[in-house]
Amino acid sequence: MSAAARAGAMAPRVRCVLTGRVQVLGHTTSGIAKQPVAGPCRVGPLGFEADEQGDLRAHGGEFKAVHCYAWSHYAHWRRLQPAQALFDRPGAFGENLSLEGLDEDGVCIGDRWRIGSALFTVTQGRQPCFKLNLRFAVADMALQVQHSLRAGWYLGVVEPGSVQAGDACELAARPHPQHSVARLLALIRDRETRPDVLEAVLALPLTPSWRQLFERRRRSGQAEDWRRRLLGAAARSTGG
Repeated sequence: MSAAARAGAMAPRVRCVLTGRVQVLGHTTSGIAKQPVAGPCRVGPLGFEADEQGDLRAHGGEFKAVHCYAWSHYAHWRRLQPAQALFDRPGAFGENLSLEGLDEDGVCIGDRWRIGSALFTVTQGRQPCFKLNLRFAVADMALQVQHSLRAGWYLGVVEPGSVQAGDACELAARPHPQHSVARLLALIRDRETRPDVLEAVLALPLTPSWRQLFERRRRSGQAEDWRRRLLGAAARSTGG
């Protein structure tokens, strides 16, 4: 049963708010190492105070201000990697909000969620990159996350405010109930190129990066090459 299906028994709430500074990660830098914040944390148009991203071309900004991840997914990763200490607590995936009672099946593109005193909109799912491979010291971790659809999702900030652990997540509006984040992540994973499917997706309020992705698929009839995103520098050895 998904976290969304359990929401009736457990109202969605914030388990933890996390922020982090940019640090060295292997041969690159990243803000993925997030730490819990005690008490209320202010969130504005570009995310939480004291939070940083290593590559602003791919992370952060108004469309990726806040990254959410379902705490329920950690059980899955602990089963696969029981020796990985990062799975003992929230923050392993660089999330800003560790959430209970919500997952990718339970949020839809364009949703508006009231969390604490802030209002957010669901913008897109996360497309995992090679930095997860470095984070977990697992060569194909980004690919595993993509295939599992346990990738997390991003929020834009509609109304700034403060959020803290224990805050309820209250759905304020759902204009596109047929287009969950999980469904769109699956279309990306499954290399969907059928024009009728893509036309329906392109009618959504997509972020610029996702609009470009799906428009290219519609135009070319082909899916994009993932190697550089999933492998980083290692893609050179595979011709990426």
